Amino acid sequence: MLQLRPNCECCNVDLPPAATNARICSFECTFCVDCADTRLHGVCPNCGGELVRRPVRPAGKLANNPPSTERIFKPQGCATPPQPAAVTA
Repeated sequence: MLQLRPNCECCNVDLPPAATNARICSFECTFCVDCADTRLHGVCPNCGGELVRRPVRPAGKLANNPPSTERIFKPQGCATPPQPAAVTA
């Protein structure tokens, strides 16, 4: 189950469970769309994976499947542009 982390790792902006501007990689590293597109160019600085839109968990499911409350903030990891992820054919 996705953790639905509460903030962008780069700029610390809040990303509530219903946020449509949240981006994640396959390891659930979480970023806002502004940082993902502008600073990271769609590549996770932690693993090099692709950043995609995080799905929104239906509100009725949040009570039994709550989002994470752990904030991860690593602005130093967003200071330099990551290398693009390798694309295989």
